[in-house]
Amino acid sequence: MILNQLASWNALVIPLLCYSVSAMELVDGLCPSLKQIECKPGLLLPVWKPVNNTSAGDKAARSIVYFFALLYCFLGVSIIADRFMAAIEVITSQEKEIVIKTKSGEKQTVSVRIWNETVSNLTLMALGSSAPEILLSIIEICGKNFEAGDLGPGTIVGSAAFNMFVIIGVCIIVIPKDSVRRIKHLSVFFVTSSWSVFAYLWLYFIIAISSPDEVVIWEALLTFAFFPLTVLTAYIADRKIFQRNFLKKRYIARRRLKSSLDEDVELNGKLPSVKISDEDSEDPKNAFERTRLEYVEAIKNIRKEHPTIDPKELEELAQIEVLNKGPKSRALYRMQATRTLTGGGNVITKAKIERKMSIQTVEVKELYGPETQQVFFSPGHYTVMENVGSFNLTVSRKGGDMNATISVDYCTEDGTAAANEDYVPSSGTLIFNASEVHKQISISIIDDDVFEEDEHFSVRLNNLRVIRSTSPMDLRLVEPSVATVLVLDDDHCGVFQFQSDSVTISESCGFAEIPVVRNSGARGIVRVPYKTVEGTAKGNGKDYIDTSGYIEFENDQTEATIRVAIVDDNEYEKNEFFYIQLDEPILMSKEGTLSLFLNPYKHRLSLNLLVFWSLSLKLNMLS
Repeated sequence: MILNQLASWNALVIPLLCYSVSAMELVDGLCPSLKQIECKPGLLLPVWKPVNNTSAGDKAARSIVYFFALLYCFLGVSIIADRFMAAIEVITSQEKEIVIKTKSGEKQTVSVRIWNETVSNLTLMALGSSAPEILLSIIEICGKNFEAGDLGPGTIVGSAAFNMFVIIGVCIIVIPKDSVRRIKHLSVFFVTSSWSVFAYLWLYFIIAISSPDEVVIWEALLTFAFFPLTVLTAYIADRKIFQRNFLKKRYIARRRLKSSLDEDVELNGKLPSVKISDEDSEDPKNAFERTRLEYVEAIKNIRKEHPTIDPKELEELAQIEVLNKGPKSRALYRMQATRTLTGGGNVITKAKIERKMSIQTVEVKELYGPETQQVFFSPGHYTVMENVGSFNLTVSRKGGDMNATISVDYCTEDGTAAANEDYVPSSGTLIFNASEVHKQISISIIDDDVFEEDEHFSVRLNNLRVIRSTSPMDLRLVEPSVATVLVLDDDHCGVFQFQSDSVTISESCGFAEIPVVRNSGARGIVRVPYKTVEGTAKGNGKDYIDTSGYIEFENDQTEATIRVAIVDDNEYEKNEFFYIQLDEPILMSKEGTLSLFLNPYKHRLSLNLLVFWSLSLKLNMLS
């Protein structure tokens, strides 16, 4: 997106530089370096007189002044465009709530965007991102008394060519090796690409063939008419209107919660035995469920890296990660590029701080009238430790006749956590008596001494009904009608580190014994690889004996010792040092044999000092 920003500014700055060349020395009205090009007065920056008989120093000074003047204009247009794109982002991010039916026939309320993503990208987003080119053409028209100039077609072709070749090329180059990125909406890509090629051909036709060096009214009107036609065909491709009715479709979707991007592939008849369902891949209910699962997965991953993190901070980091994974509009990336170039701050980081994920605390909007009563979990996500015992989930109601008596059923549903193994299954009915706003559901968590992954399960509301009311009333289950409970395992394998990062020993000690401690949990059998690394002290029997191997921590063992043989050579030498390095811990299988190692558990058993995946202990040897 920064490249896209530079393309736009190049279209504005480079022609202005060309115009400003009139400030330099002219020879018979021609630039010495551009003998066939007639220099014209600047449209924004006036000519710095006198023009003739200027020294090299004057030319250099004037060039610097013109450069900073253009840079000032660059910043000014950047600020204006940034505000413009911010307004477009607000417009296109508007949402509305709709009621959908689940597979069980229950009604749920979810939020969806009012603007179609494809339509907004081709209309308001395109208008905002092309603001510099539009401003440049307006400046030229006004400066030439509303006569056609040379910059209009040039900026169109130049900017579009830069977008098509340079930006796409860079996007392909930056993909990591052995990684895959797929086009989300392949049909829309084909439509817009076809229209782009047609636009080049049409521009050449009206400028060079139909009416050379002139654009007549009918050409302008027809060109403008192509724009809504482009938007319409792209929208049809996006919604698969004709494709659903007339074409045989096949679809494959690959969504990996651990990936930073959803990988969607749309193909027609290329992949056998995988048929598309009538349900849209961007169905609001599916999107909500996917976000909920991404949130749970984010919490698990963060906790693997930071096993001792506070649960509240853990949830905040998970919210930021899920927000970062979510799709960003073109306007947001445009603002990000502008502010990066102008030092205006990271708009995405600000958005992370300012926004709250709806999955964590969903604010129930007034979708219905005040006479409609809405029932929901408050909040929709709970994070508890495995040793919590029991805890309460809150169900709230809002709107309508609060003096009415209503009831709603609830039941627990397995996720990665299993009933009777990780939690006590529960089901029942909540009864809201007159004036009661909140009710509690008590859930019990089973605490064991077995190390396991963080797990989650759900509690679902259903069968909402009126028991007693003085008048007819409307009841609705709204999101979040499913609460997610994440159970954090308290049986950690531990965090391994040296007691101190520097130890001083005597050369005559014989053996250096270095303690390694295990904090934040002591579950399971873990082996920690270690090795000595030379510093000013040398191995191979010169100053110490090279040592490597494993230290093994048994279940509940919190300390182990590394022994390194020190060579006493009875020679006078300066104080020297070498390192002992710990590598990634390895969680052993129950059999405890080397051949049955589990995969290195990089996150939960991460090492807690200066280097990412290794620690070094500095041993100072005193002669």
